[in-house]
Amino acid sequence: MMSSEPGAGTRASLRRRLWTVADSLASPRKAADYLDMFRPMRRGADLRARVMEVRDEVQDAVTVVLRPGVDWRGHLPGQYVRIGIDVDGIRRWRSYSITSTPAIPRSSEGEATLSVTAKAVPGGLVTNHLAQELQVGDLVHLDQACGTFVLPDPVPRKPLFITAGSGITPVVGMLRSGLDRLRDAVLLHSDRTPGDVLFGPELRGLAAAGKVRLIENHTDADGRLDMAAITELVPDLAERQTWACGPAGLLDAIEEHWAELGIAEQLHTERFRTARAEPGQGGTVRFGSGTEIAVDGSTALLDAGEQAGLLLPSGCRMGICFSCVLPLREGAVRDLRSGELTIASPGDGVLVQTCVSAAAGACQIDL
Repeated sequence: MMSSEPGAGTRASLRRRLWTVADSLASPRKAADYLDMFRPMRRGADLRARVMEVRDEVQDAVTVVLRPGVDWRGHLPGQYVRIGIDVDGIRRWRSYSITSTPAIPRSSEGEATLSVTAKAVPGGLVTNHLAQELQVGDLVHLDQACGTFVLPDPVPRKPLFITAGSGITPVVGMLRSGLDRLRDAVLLHSDRTPGDVLFGPELRGLAAAGKVRLIENHTDADGRLDMAAITELVPDLAERQTWACGPAGLLDAIEEHWAELGIAEQLHTERFRTARAEPGQGGTVRFGSGTEIAVDGSTALLDAGEQAGLLLPSGCRMGICFSCVLPLREGAVRDLRSGELTIASPGDGVLVQTCVSAAAGACQIDL
């Protein structure tokens, strides 16, 4: 017996036709633009989140609680999320570690939420806006969570977390999420003073309850955390899987030391900034057929373009996600991480990551 119900293909075709009619009625805008005014977080819309709370932490840091749109797919403890904020008329994206649990706490309105913690830094355009300007009720743009700095399932028997400064942010998400699974966890955290430790009272409370062995290193009194100190404070580190997040110098030293011990495969690191090679000479960059600027050899093409008022694709800004890739029409650029040169002529079809590439002479980037 034949069904009179329209099939999925028919319904999709009908839906497309209705949107076409709606777009023609809404011209020169699109129908979705008007829907965004009333239901900006509906299914199928660009992913956004509503600011539910902005909570002060120590050291000019804030925790921002967000209620994401219905298309949010959740996250794993330790992952990060890209947040887009319009600053001075330009949408700028930055990545932040998620500090809430995947179980997702509930806001006062009964909606699912996630939280990130950011610290204001000198010259940090987006982070400073997040920390100082963002208000409850504001909308921000959001991407799905990503990152591989996560705990495996099942978790190792003896995990070790080494963090410094804001490097605690991805780890606190792991601790909040995995306390029922962690049996012999050690957290070695370094900061300037006890009062500077992000989530200090919470971490000390977990330690007092026997949930984690917390070792604090305060650089004002104890000096910088080095490999000798780590070995002395955690004598069984070779028996542990280690997750480390903090300044590049500390992570470089840890990676070298773990390699010397022959346990490099037991180490997992998360870097907020990429290590960089010695800068080159710089040069003149032309974006598309218009804007042309002189740039030094240490400034990423992405940063240079944004400083010139251009809206360029961006993502992690660490050379990981490839969201910033654009064609290098001609000229030479240098990879800021390795110092490697990429040279192109018209028609070569060479793509470069603008967040980790700088001018190495005159060059042109197609938009």
